[in-house]
Amino acid sequence: MDLSHLPGGPGVYLMRDASGAVLYVGKAKDLRKRVAQYFRGGTSDTRRKIPSLVALIRRIDYVASASEREALLTERQLIHKLQPFFNEMWKDSKSYPYLELTREDFPRLLFTRRKLRDGGRYFGPYPKVEPLKKLLAHLWRIRFVNLRRCRWAFSLAQPLPEKKIKACLYFHTGQCTAPCAGRISKAAYGALAGRVADFLKGDFEKLRLRFEAGMKKAAARLAYEEAALYRDFLDAFAHMQERVLIGKLEPDFLENAVGRTSAVTALKAALGLPRPPAHIEAFDTSSLFGRQAVGSSVCFVNGERHPEHYRHYRINFKNLPSGSDDFAMMEEIVGRRLAQLAAKKEPLPDLLLIDGGPGQLAAAMKALAAAKVKLPVISLAKRLEEIYSPRFAKPLLLDRAHPGLRLLQALRDEAHRFGITYHRKLRGRSELKD
Repeated sequence: MDLSHLPGGPGVYLMRDASGAVLYVGKAKDLRKRVAQYFRGGTSDTRRKIPSLVALIRRIDYVASASEREALLTERQLIHKLQPFFNEMWKDSKSYPYLELTREDFPRLLFTRRKLRDGGRYFGPYPKVEPLKKLLAHLWRIRFVNLRRCRWAFSLAQPLPEKKIKACLYFHTGQCTAPCAGRISKAAYGALAGRVADFLKGDFEKLRLRFEAGMKKAAARLAYEEAALYRDFLDAFAHMQERVLIGKLEPDFLENAVGRTSAVTALKAALGLPRPPAHIEAFDTSSLFGRQAVGSSVCFVNGERHPEHYRHYRINFKNLPSGSDDFAMMEEIVGRRLAQLAAKKEPLPDLLLIDGGPGQLAAAMKALAAAKVKLPVISLAKRLEEIYSPRFAKPLLLDRAHPGLRLLQALRDEAHRFGITYHRKLRGRSELKD
């Protein structure tokens, strides 16, 4: 089975039979590598149902994710919604846990599977619970997390009876700051709770450096179990830092998500690209009689807008060979974007899309050559929606309903909208000055 349409990033894969029914839903840190394991001889997967599953697979769709943690959550919800035959786990209503910092005079830190409107502060959810539990147990031991661990409900207005205080093991062993016995003020205890909240929000760089140093020292003296413990702590940090964008799945989530990734797959096939163009950046220029010339670049990742990579450029005509030169403008903005990516050491796009015909495409190619960068680049002409590529002798005409063409049109239109908005803003400022 051809798996070249699968990207090498995190996401969820859906295996379908000849009728299109979903047989199995899985998640992966690297979709292409994980799915390929099912079709290799001598696979290490020992689950009994795998051979039967592989024999029935006729199509594989995928839903790209921002992180492995987001993929885990998407997988969980899709399995619960679709109930695939080959998924033995997650068919019940069991959910991933959160960490709650309770809303009390003296807050506690609790694991919970229910997110209630009780005024508490919730962090998560956390699909990988074991590394997090190990980390928190260690942080309690070193008293970085030094909140009370008892189950008693008490407050300043309703103190805990002395009998219960004396019966508390944490109190007698000194493992608690003992706010119940007045050994710490509400303000000081609140500061401890605030430190825990900051930590759960991602402020753990000092601890990370400490654990990295501990892992190296343990490995150097061949204390591999201790080194592995520090490694688990660092993995827990990575898990807590991952972006999670997925909420409750809307009814048409799967159809829309698979539609976007199918468009990427269709574009790969139409253009004969070596890998799916999951990351595409599109470029456009705009000016009015040579005034307020601007350029824009927009970015789609896995068929969705990625505004973090949107850029606009103000062009100085003094640097152009002759007046309002569309080709020179395109060369300039493509070159500037490539320079930005190189300066920040960010990964290059899988595909560049240029608004225009052969002239604009040639200008972009000059910028690529000057930057000594090799990556696929095409242009899309508006009149007939022809696709020009240095790899094609003739322009490529796709059916107007082709999902790959519709993706390119969406990119081109977004680049035009973003550039025109900036152009009007500059023009408005200029008119006010005049």
